[in-house]
Amino acid sequence: MEPAAKILVVDDNEQNLTLIRVILRRHGYDSHLARSGEEALQQVVADPPDLIILDVMMPGMDGIEVCRRLKDDAETRLIPIVIMTALNQPEDKIRGIEAGADDFLTKPVNQAELIARVRTALKLKQTIDQKVRDLVNIKEHLAKFVPLAVRRLVEANPEAPELEKRERDVSVLFLDVSGYAGLSQRLTPEVLNTLVERYFSIFLDRIQEAGGDINETAGDGFMAIFQDADVHVHALKAAHAALALLAATTALNRENREQPLAMHIGINSGMALVGSTRFEGLQGPRWTFTASGPVTNLAARLGAAAAPGTVLVGPETAKRIDAGFVLEPLGPQALKNLEAVEVFRLVREK
Repeated sequence: MEPAAKILVVDDNEQNLTLIRVILRRHGYDSHLARSGEEALQQVVADPPDLIILDVMMPGMDGIEVCRRLKDDAETRLIPIVIMTALNQPEDKIRGIEAGADDFLTKPVNQAELIARVRTALKLKQTIDQKVRDLVNIKEHLAKFVPLAVRRLVEANPEAPELEKRERDVSVLFLDVSGYAGLSQRLTPEVLNTLVERYFSIFLDRIQEAGGDINETAGDGFMAIFQDADVHVHALKAAHAALALLAATTALNRENREQPLAMHIGINSGMALVGSTRFEGLQGPRWTFTASGPVTNLAARLGAAAAPGTVLVGPETAKRIDAGFVLEPLGPQALKNLEAVEVFRLVREK
């Protein structure tokens, strides 16, 4: 019999720690607790866990910094990290993605969603561990996960590729599964994971067909970045991709009538800090390609505000795609932690 997976839960709130520990023990997991970022780092060094559940808001060192330090360390980089974020705080997801988080959990914690996230993360770790043991196939396997944008930069200049982050004009697309917490209550983790994986495999194809680069999938959503020398072109590509994603969802739902899924999407365009990051792990290098800054934050806010099955775009994107798409003006919208911004619903191509 295999030993129970060891999970480190990090939170300064005793009530949250107790609740999560009870849930994990009920499902047969070996839970350990840390009440600060500093204590968590010490425990990980002394006795590495199989999984870390990490709260964002903590005094002193917050969860994002803890995640960044662990992912920057070759000895701890492969430990999956699930970050707990408050409801409607997409900026925490952005910071978590940039720090290397593997998945996200919304607070207040829902038991079914917690276990679904834990099982998914542990399954990912088991897969990675197997790949580490199988060194013959590692390089070929990981080559598939080098973002196309990074490959293009290396191919253009193999001796000294321009991989550092720079200010670039881009369009950023955020997609999330609507009502994921409710789905996790109705479906077993295995069924839900298989269902989302089926949809996302099609979605990733649609993003690549439109010329976008995926900034890794994270749980129930992903961010995609579109670039082009012509700033209007990458905005158009993002809009075409968004409608293609909704069309793909509709087609998949025809085949999956019992458990149809809905997506909500946000798009924004403008200047962002764009570039790649290379992580050296035991199984080889891992690359990510990301964009950060106010443009990305607004795209995330628009995605969070979008109703199921709809695409919201910011004013700059709307201006760039107006000639080719039908847009419904929704007027100034007060998005969380942002000043009121003109929002448009992407309806269809003209």
